[in-house]
Amino acid sequence: MAPSTSTDAPFGRMLTAMVTPFLPDGGVDYDGAARLATHLVDERRHDGLVVNGTTGESPTTSDDEKSTLLRAVIEAVGDRAVIVAGAGTNHTEHTLKLARQAEAAGAHGLLVVTPYYNKPPQEGLLRHFTAVADATGLPNMLYDIPGRAGVPIQNDTLMKLAEHPRIIAVKDAKGDLFGASRVMAETDLVWYSGDDVLNLPWLSVGAAGFVSVVGHVVGTELHEMIDAYRAGEHGRALEIHRRLLPVVTAIMTRTQGAIAVKAALNLLGLPGGGPLRAPLVEATAEFAVHLREDLTIGGVKVPEATIPEVAR
Repeated sequence: MAPSTSTDAPFGRMLTAMVTPFLPDGGVDYDGAARLATHLVDERRHDGLVVNGTTGESPTTSDDEKSTLLRAVIEAVGDRAVIVAGAGTNHTEHTLKLARQAEAAGAHGLLVVTPYYNKPPQEGLLRHFTAVADATGLPNMLYDIPGRAGVPIQNDTLMKLAEHPRIIAVKDAKGDLFGASRVMAETDLVWYSGDDVLNLPWLSVGAAGFVSVVGHVVGTELHEMIDAYRAGEHGRALEIHRRLLPVVTAIMTRTQGAIAVKAALNLLGLPGGGPLRAPLVEATAEFAVHLREDLTIGGVKVPEATIPEVAR
């Protein structure tokens, strides 16, 4: 059973799309994933986690690895955090398989990305998302990210999809605040910021919370931003937003997200900071130097022992 959540935030408010830790030999580090999940939930105020998302390098993990990873995270924190399984692919039948596999593993919900690369028309998106929602009893969060998928989920399509009882939320990395405001006003869909650079603006138009990447290192601060905004302390929320700008800049704008996050976890001495799977590559020493500087400016304490030699 999923942890208790409110109807206006069915997946919780502060979630992070978690990286997938790997061992030096290339295998998935399931113990490391459990430790990282525990840290995020118990130490960084996460209401939920997305497992097997793009930041979790889902394009390069097998179906069996996805299932085992999901079970490891659920066993570690599933009694006190909402665990959302990334199930989206650009092949509808494969997506249905992953959705059913996630339900069998005990996931509390599904994150379903727009089919990428093959650029389906809106009718294709409508049929795809409906088929996935029909395949399980789990609530679905659609992931609208045209920068990677190649096509947006248009607002009229979202309104049609909102009629499905299990399509209940959107992770937005499209950035159309006005269009989303229209959809939120006319449907019951719940919005989550899927782009850390717009977290605070999304709250201002009615988003319930975040599905973050920088939450790996500043989850507590992001939760404080949400709490402050919801309490009417908008000046406090703005102060947190501005203080975290260097962290967001470092992790979200200078290289691929999983690369940057694993480098940050490495600097902080936290689980998950190990290797990446090709075609992704580890961060350069030069990037790590700038990352440390930006994290420090943003108020993140980097242990001296983890600072690369080139930065000393």
